[in-house]
Amino acid sequence: MKIGIIGANGKAGSLILKEAVERGHEVTAIVRNATKVENQNVKIIEKDIFELKADDIKAFDVVVNAFGAPPEKSNLHIEAGKALFEEFKVAINTRLLYVGGAASLYVDEAKTVKLLETPDFPEAYKPTASAMLKNFENLEKTIGIQWTYLCPAGFFDPNGKRTGSYKTRKDILVLNSKGESYISYADYAIAMLDEIENPKYENAKVSVVGEN
Repeated sequence: MKIGIIGANGKAGSLILKEAVERGHEVTAIVRNATKVENQNVKIIEKDIFELKADDIKAFDVVVNAFGAPPEKSNLHIEAGKALFEEFKVAINTRLLYVGGAASLYVDEAKTVKLLETPDFPEAYKPTASAMLKNFENLEKTIGIQWTYLCPAGFFDPNGKRTGSYKTRKDILVLNSKGESYISYADYAIAMLDEIENPKYENAKVSVVGEN
């Protein structure tokens, strides 16, 4: 498959790129700075997310959005999403997969309380979590695009092991065998590529958890 990865030089994006390359896909890194892409064997589009057009996107079967923004610029998640969704309305045959956020997941079976709304949610993460939630709400309301919003667990561990094992659930925060909301970046990359290759959650928000 032809896969484009926005933010391919970031923590999540670089491991998703690595997993995609190892599985034999034709991968393109979509980044602002080409010199920061460690794997020089992939194709590169050097563009800011706000500069991407439908003509850039329509060449791919799938585009993964692993765009990141610092907490003080969390509103960029919303603005970048709005710009991107408009281009995907034109590139109708390209599927969009999002590196989402756990804060948007429900913590109860009745789907009345999101993780962001729980009393113990850390204040420091609320600006980014709130922006990503608004971004998801905009995505959900967008008509005419194919998407999956894949949410890593609350503890998204850049140094965790690649176990090859994970669980998923639509809409609701899922916990591992220890009752933890945890996943390593490496196992999340596996989940992302599995969803790309064998779609199970079309136009849906998904919780992903792994073992620690």
